[in-house]
Amino acid sequence: MANATVTMDDLLASMDTGTKQLVAGDMVTGKVLSVRKHEVLIDLGAQGVGLVPRREVGFSRALNEGDEVTASIVDTELDNGYSLLSLRKAAKDRGWEDVAVKQEDGQVIEIIPYDANRGGLLVEYEGVRGFLPVSQLSAEHYPRVGSNDKDEILQRLNGLVGQTLKVRVLDSDRKANKLIFSEKEAVKEGLAERFQSLKIGDSVKGVITGVVDYGAFVNVDGIEGLIHISEISWERVSNPADYVKVGETVETKIISIDKDRLSLSMKQLTQDPWLDEVDKFKAGDKVEGTVTRITPFGAFVQISPAVEALVHVSELGTGDNVDPEKVFMLNERKQFVILDIEKENRKISLSLSK
Repeated sequence: MANATVTMDDLLASMDTGTKQLVAGDMVTGKVLSVRKHEVLIDLGAQGVGLVPRREVGFSRALNEGDEVTASIVDTELDNGYSLLSLRKAAKDRGWEDVAVKQEDGQVIEIIPYDANRGGLLVEYEGVRGFLPVSQLSAEHYPRVGSNDKDEILQRLNGLVGQTLKVRVLDSDRKANKLIFSEKEAVKEGLAERFQSLKIGDSVKGVITGVVDYGAFVNVDGIEGLIHISEISWERVSNPADYVKVGETVETKIISIDKDRLSLSMKQLTQDPWLDEVDKFKAGDKVEGTVTRITPFGAFVQISPAVEALVHVSELGTGDNVDPEKVFMLNERKQFVILDIEKENRKISLSLSK
């Protein structure tokens, strides 16, 4: 049988068999040839060598020679004969696909914030940049601080950078390049079960997460609680920070269960010292006390460490021109007479001693 004539076109065609032409936007797989300061070279086999600029490697990604990677083709032929590749874009494309699946399934995923601003935490998940707003942090991590203390908010958020957090995808829009995470949503189901196990009157331990003018916030096993300033101590509390500190573990009593928060009390776990001290007094007794507050309707007087009494304006004279501020000075000590004691209402009435 005669040999068939083989042309040059046939040889070229046979060489191209199985070798796909590179097209911008396609994905290719190769192995890392070398890792340089400003670029990484990728062996694409019969398709040549690809060059990945350092900025296109991806956030905090470590590469070693021999690693297999998937890249996106940016340009099929540079002046040096290499193809321009991007690992970041390839990872981002795959990441968006993964985000769509995770959001649809409502899966809980783990993220590690790489930076923070006053609005929340910056995240990169599977090559996609995202954001975890402050409002979507769990009770454990929410920075409860004074409304004007923005520096402390940022400091608290910086403390979460590098930590592993469990979140759900709250919102995503690939075209708008928007990806929002929520830690609150990730812990929601577990919190519902924990809420059901709690009841008013229970004693619970929690960690102070924030101290504000009106009280202290507490993390009770992931559930947020508030100790109002009036429930911190039986004493008159002017500044909650004098009684509790962030990070401190406290024992509290549940006095109310709201939709997503507990109302707690520290003082109700101890005996009210007022009830003990008031038994030392009776109507008609002469007592010495310190003026603690002056109001238009009278003055409040401390007559023992836990007992405060009121001198009503009607005890200071007759007429409309009686002014308690002209009769008393803050912190001055005076002699008084007990007029009446109402234990049920925790009320003691005084008059000035003559």
